[in-house]
Amino acid sequence: MAESGTYVEPGQEYTRDTRYIETRITTDGRDGYPVEPGRYRLIAARACPWANRAIIVRRLLGLEDAISMGLAGPTHDARSWTFDLDPGGVDPVLGIERLQEAYFTRVPNYPRGITVPAIVDVPTGAVVTNDFAQITLDFSTEWTQFHRDGAPDLYPDHLRAEIDEVAELVYQDVNNGVYRCGFAGSQRAYDRAYDQLFARLDWLSDRLSDQRYLVGDTITEADVRLFTTLARFDAVYHGHFKCNRTKLSEMPVLWAYARDLFTTPGFGDTVDFAQIKEHYYVVHQDVNPSQIVPKGPDLTSWLTPHHRDQLGGRPFGDGTPPGPVRAGEQVPAEATPLR
Repeated sequence: MAESGTYVEPGQEYTRDTRYIETRITTDGRDGYPVEPGRYRLIAARACPWANRAIIVRRLLGLEDAISMGLAGPTHDARSWTFDLDPGGVDPVLGIERLQEAYFTRVPNYPRGITVPAIVDVPTGAVVTNDFAQITLDFSTEWTQFHRDGAPDLYPDHLRAEIDEVAELVYQDVNNGVYRCGFAGSQRAYDRAYDQLFARLDWLSDRLSDQRYLVGDTITEADVRLFTTLARFDAVYHGHFKCNRTKLSEMPVLWAYARDLFTTPGFGDTVDFAQIKEHYYVVHQDVNPSQIVPKGPDLTSWLTPHHRDQLGGRPFGDGTPPGPVRAGEQVPAEATPLR
């Protein structure tokens, strides 16, 4: 998502704008956009936790050949994410410098935030959807014809109600909760968000103390959604967003759980800590006016033994891990301890 500028009026609580372009890409094409390999391009940013979800799910399911991916750089201005990482600052498939151009093609002078992830219809250059929560669910349920052999079922039918319930609690109190802390406009709003965040993290610790994954005995959509916030917790949220009761590395169950996922193919190999820190500390000038990016924390701690396998569970169920990261999509070696 694009998050820059002034976030909340003094004295007010931060409220995320959740009005998205809700068009869906489906097998029956009922919204005018049928599932079609090679037609759509996922625009993401490694810095963004909401976009990181889509990167992970695309990789776990093996959709690289069906849905191409463009990556915006970690910093942006108030107008839009930009393609700073590409030669000439232009996305090589869409031929645009700013993601805003694809939004304006769909909705002239689009009035809301220019957010990632977004899926763009390559033939027209128009954004199809930026509904981040639905995008990953549709990857799992609408694109099954193009899943790799051995792709896991991240949204099994018999567990969907529980996955949805857990994911909603995680969203309200953790995924969005860290932002409600960081952008609070009053002490009261901050205190409320802080208490809800850590109460939910304690609840998650209890839940995960005797089971390896959030729902069932395999990785599901719920784990993907929690992981991207945990991966950023010590590097960004603990200090930058004042979520400082305890670091993730000081919460034994959640820290082991996060390291277990981090070392699972498809998770840690999508995480770019350098871009994450640059995004938050440079873009959020109202929170960090100096734009100084901290050097820490030590990333090698992510590779310490987690022993979560002792709880059992089958990470990919009856499936298999994804293969090596595709050429051109690897996280630079200096940005992750996995390389």
